[in-house]
Amino acid sequence: MDYFLNEEQIMIRDLARQIAEEKVVPVRAELDEKEEFPWEIMNVLAQSDLFGLFIPEEYGGLGKGCLELCLAVEELSRACLAVATSYAANALGTYPLLLYGSEEQKKKYLPDIATGKRLVAFGLTEANAGSDAAGIQTTAKLDGNEYILNGTKQWITNGGEAEIYTIIALTDRSKGARGASAFVVEKGTPGFTFGKKEKKMGIRASSTRELIFDNCRIPRENLIGREGLGFIIAMKTLDNARAGVGAQGVGLAQGAFEEALKFARQRIQFGHPIISFQAVQHMLADMAIEIEAARALVYAVARYVDSGAKDFTKESAISKVFATDMAMRVTTNAVQVMGGSGYMREYPVEKMMRDAKILQIYEGTNQIQRNVIGQELIKEAAKNKI
Repeated sequence: MDYFLNEEQIMIRDLARQIAEEKVVPVRAELDEKEEFPWEIMNVLAQSDLFGLFIPEEYGGLGKGCLELCLAVEELSRACLAVATSYAANALGTYPLLLYGSEEQKKKYLPDIATGKRLVAFGLTEANAGSDAAGIQTTAKLDGNEYILNGTKQWITNGGEAEIYTIIALTDRSKGARGASAFVVEKGTPGFTFGKKEKKMGIRASSTRELIFDNCRIPRENLIGREGLGFIIAMKTLDNARAGVGAQGVGLAQGAFEEALKFARQRIQFGHPIISFQAVQHMLADMAIEIEAARALVYAVARYVDSGAKDFTKESAISKVFATDMAMRVTTNAVQVMGGSGYMREYPVEKMMRDAKILQIYEGTNQIQRNVIGQELIKEAAKNKI
């Protein structure tokens, strides 16, 4: 399919693909086995200006949008979802500053983010606040010209590796979700430490850690927006990021499909390549159909986000659900096409199937996304008097 990308978008896609094929593919199995954060690859992405894709030009970025970021994320995911997650989580952590940060905060942080000098992470999830994001317990109490943070964030991507953290904490517990606020916290701040590196089913090269705040004092000017805006900031951040998760699904599925297709052409059974059998052809055909449909949806939603639309909650949730459910099916079927070989670590589809599962879980489980879509449909029906 020709998605009518302009010259710059094609260049971004091709650059990300080149990095994926030359730098990521040769080491992805080793990174997974050692559970090693891909700093060398992050540095290559930084040198290629890919960290600045979505950062405005006035802060040292390239001034591109959601679609360009999705193109880069898709190509990296095609090679290794752990690498793509480490890269994409940087954007997730940056969105609160981009969307609601003061001019002073943007000038202070965005140039280093754009160059890849400082990695970012987003801290919302807690042990008792996963799908129920409004149930956070971490607090931020104003004391003179400082806020004192106390609490723990759980399963934070880029935790321990990032230098900058955007954190959602309660400034007024009595108001519930309306009492949440957003803050910037820098690594190395006294009272801010990290838990153990989590051992995961997939995306093993991506770092996932607890963030621990024990009387952590930060300057008052580290408040993003104003007090009480934290939950809105978190939800808008996720709305902006979910098309990127859809792009991860598309890229991962594409990589698995290509491995299965190559194998099916080479594997001989009953005297013929298994791709000559209709059962296998139908599996591959279904994989190709679903990938192309998901790609068209993700690109359409990314373009809608970039159009300046004020509300795209439903659309971003739809793109995330469809593309990530698709990725789980395609990676599972890729293993099936390859049979016993697909189940072995010698072939990358084993890792791809393990990696795919997280896409249905992080940045809002697909069950929660269906709740979100349903609520938006109710609002639209009432508005249109259906």
